[in-house]
Amino acid sequence: MHQIGVVGLSYRHAGVDEVARFAVPRAEVAARLPQLRERLSAGELLYVGTCNRVEVVYATADGSPAGDSRQEVFRALTGRDSQPGEAARTLRAWTGEAAVEHLFLLACGLDSAQTGEQEIAAQLRDAWDESRAARTCGPLLDRLVGEALGMARRVQRMTARSRAPSLGDLAAERVLRHVDGRAAPVALLGVSPMTRRCATVLAGARMPLLIVNRTLQSAEELARAVGASAASLDEFRMRPAAVSALVLAAGGGGPLLDAASLERVRSAAGGDGAAAPPLLIDFGVPPNVDPEAAQRAGLKRLGMTDLIAEAQGQRLAQLVRLAPVRAAIDERLAHLRADLATRALGPRLADLRVRFEEIAAQEVARALRHELRTLDAAQRAELERLGVAVAHRLAHLPLAGLRAAAVHASSDAVDAFFDAARPGRES
Repeated sequence: MHQIGVVGLSYRHAGVDEVARFAVPRAEVAARLPQLRERLSAGELLYVGTCNRVEVVYATADGSPAGDSRQEVFRALTGRDSQPGEAARTLRAWTGEAAVEHLFLLACGLDSAQTGEQEIAAQLRDAWDESRAARTCGPLLDRLVGEALGMARRVQRMTARSRAPSLGDLAAERVLRHVDGRAAPVALLGVSPMTRRCATVLAGARMPLLIVNRTLQSAEELARAVGASAASLDEFRMRPAAVSALVLAAGGGGPLLDAASLERVRSAAGGDGAAAPPLLIDFGVPPNVDPEAAQRAGLKRLGMTDLIAEAQGQRLAQLVRLAPVRAAIDERLAHLRADLATRALGPRLADLRVRFEEIAAQEVARALRHELRTLDAAQRAELERLGVAVAHRLAHLPLAGLRAAAVHASSDAVDAFFDAARPGRES
């Protein structure tokens, strides 16, 4: 695991605006992945961008231990060099087993703003698919991400009796609180895990829904699933329906609704006799709606910062509920550590076993040329078989010890052992 690194930032260490500064627009991710890998001199790489985090997961090209790559990631994502101390202050870094543990916690929702939510697993899978399509993911990250997603599925089975929390639930609750018992229309902009979750909850509450998306076909697919109507983003911008709330969770490098569109949203709601202006809930990072533009239009906007603050009030209770999940992750990490260590040592252990056999064969041959030269052919063959058997028995103890030690020892310590054991070093 020593060659694995993770660098990034999330709601836990930075504000949403800071996360947005490092986010790669969804449309640019595929083209940027090979550039990111090259700039980090990595062998494998994937980029994870969600509504509250940006992280780069990578494996070193030569199998060497991952180091502190925060300056390189800062430069790759922002296009400029960091000021002294800026990269270390802004970004967080994990290496080796800590990086793999972080990936597992991420996949299982234990590092999410809404602890235990399951949407992040789908977002991680999307990031993995993008990296494989761009050919920046290889066998090591494939193995680790596959293990992390497998752990996420196991967690879903462990928690199947209780509904997993989600920021989408919080958004739906805020919408229902805003309409105060009325069956008022709600628009959901974007087809994402968050809008899907909101749509499911709101449809269950019998709220009339409108699904809006850049691509009408995607909007129609979700609309059919929840019994809603659909519209394209361009259509909604020019002729917005009268809605009591608008939930936005779409990728993009900037606002999806400009000042004029927001004024039309406000006017459409007012013309329908709504009791209050529409509520905007914005999952976008960067924001799908500019906060100042929303304020000028007389619309209340809740962004990721507001939703995260509300979710943090429930974090401790969720962590206690998910204690068995944390234990299962630790168990799986121990198994993975042992497996990867054994796989990495395999060829070198085989070479060491061959070296033991060669030494035994050399000593048997020397004895047969000198003090045991009077043995007949059958006796010589028996002695040679005995030499191989003894070599195998003697090799077993150090090889078994190395397998166990490799799980806990550093790669440098293991390298030092094999360097000392290489041919020509015996005394």
